[in-house]
Amino acid sequence: MPAPSLRVLTRDNGVGLSRDLRLMAECLSQAGLECERVAFGAGGRSGKVMQLDLWARRLRHGRTDVQVFLERVYPRCLPLSRRNVLVPNPEWLLDRWQPLLPRFDLVLCKTRHAQRIFQARGCPTAYIGFTSDDRRDVSVPRERAFFHLAGSSAAKGTEVLLAAWRLHPEWPRLTVVQAERHARRGPVAPNIEHHIGYLDDNALRWLQNRHQFHVCPSQAEGYGHHLVEALSVGAVVLATDAAPMNEHVTPERGVLIAARPGRRQGLDTTHEVTIEAIERAVDHALCLTGWQRAAMGEAARAHYLVSRRAFRERVRASVPMLLGEAAPGTVTGCAS
Repeated sequence: MPAPSLRVLTRDNGVGLSRDLRLMAECLSQAGLECERVAFGAGGRSGKVMQLDLWARRLRHGRTDVQVFLERVYPRCLPLSRRNVLVPNPEWLLDRWQPLLPRFDLVLCKTRHAQRIFQARGCPTAYIGFTSDDRRDVSVPRERAFFHLAGSSAAKGTEVLLAAWRLHPEWPRLTVVQAERHARRGPVAPNIEHHIGYLDDNALRWLQNRHQFHVCPSQAEGYGHHLVEALSVGAVVLATDAAPMNEHVTPERGVLIAARPGRRQGLDTTHEVTIEAIERAVDHALCLTGWQRAAMGEAARAHYLVSRRAFRERVRASVPMLLGEAAPGTVTGCAS
């Protein structure tokens, strides 16, 4: 009997989605499934051309067994497989995709928050969690300073964080890494280093390990790679006290920043932090003793390792669901 055919699809955006595609395909391969990776836009090829190629292959070879859509829904690709699975980021599920949810046989959720959202809409779901790259480098000496990775996202709370820091010249250095697309050059402050533009991976990893504190006042997260990477290096992470951010960061392994609900986005709600909330969280972090900082860093690292292992185990356990050999409910229980 031939091995089942499986395809993982998303957009090649060079950052989060490209990383998700690699991590998911690697994990499915480790679970014993051969995965075809389809990254729309890779190599400059348009999505329409790539979809035509997939349709031509269907005409020649028939439908694939399973397709896994990461975040994005490609309606023209749904008929290309016998079963379709969605791994969503709720805040990016566009209005025009929501009527297509009944066409998915299964929704695999990266967070408990996402699972609640899709269960409420009647979707068959299973929680698998997710993981991020291990960024730890023990050779880099730590400094009592703060780091914020905004990247190419406009939803990381960067502007309010910078505004808060400019009010406090007595605070330690804040290093911000941000893509040109969303960066705003504000007043210069002696305790702010604002890296705007491309930063190679080795330099970024050095910064992640150099700073004892990582500040992540996100408005929303589908999973939160920058949060989880901060946990992987054993940093003290300051994160928004709202789901799913507070699934990763708890008082035992970080500092939570008070937040209030914002606007609706996709199937989720954004959360806003204020300057005052950042001030309280930073003051709390600065009052931690060396022993407390070390304990939080160790707890963060331990949580990262446990979550990474659990993700692989849950994906392996979800294979019968992916192939339609088990009902979602029978495997949801094992992914506790």
